Amino acid sequence: MRKNVPPHSAASAPQEVRIIGGQWKRTRLPVAQSPGLRPTPSRVRETLFNWLGQRLDGWRCLDAFAGSGALGLEAASRGAAEVVLVEHDAALCRSLGTTLAKLKATGVRVERGDGVAALAQRQGQGLDLVFLDPPFAEGGNEALFDEALRAARRAIGENGLIYLEAPRAWSGDELAQRGLQLHRHGRAGQVAFHLLRVLAAE
Repeated sequence: MRKNVPPHSAASAPQEVRIIGGQWKRTRLPVAQSPGLRPTPSRVRETLFNWLGQRLDGWRCLDAFAGSGALGLEAASRGAAEVVLVEHDAALCRSLGTTLAKLKATGVRVERGDGVAALAQRQGQGLDLVFLDPPFAEGGNEALFDEALRAARRAIGENGLIYLEAPRAWSGDELAQRGLQLHRHGRAGQVAFHLLRVLAAE
């Protein structure tokens, strides 16, 4: 959930976000003051969870670039059995820990570290859903997106899903090279968001 943005836009960053569905509906989550941190907007999360069918009972999820934790906690609120929030920033990890304690979110844990490495460690584990919202760097940070997509593909099951936020839309051909296919997609402002499936064998 971290986007590199021009300094003048820092003042417009939200100070909190709200969980929009499930057992913690309307719960406010603090958004730490961290350069470039931009949580996924409520309307995008609402669209995503409409695509997913609202309830995620029993799902195993990993949020590889957690930031405020809004995506992963939204999944947990809607019944996911296990959610891992991976974040490299120590201050954000502490903030996430405080939030989990407040929510008594026993099925959620924070893991400090690199999101791609965390996915690589889970190769073959058959996760149900991976959230990918990598940093948006100048030029698009293409190498990081490539690594994250490939690692996520190896971590999900054959019926697993990947949610991808990016500064541009990813084409079907680009995704196919990484063993993935586009299931749903949309755009909000300068951000493209995608729901991806494993590429079906021909």
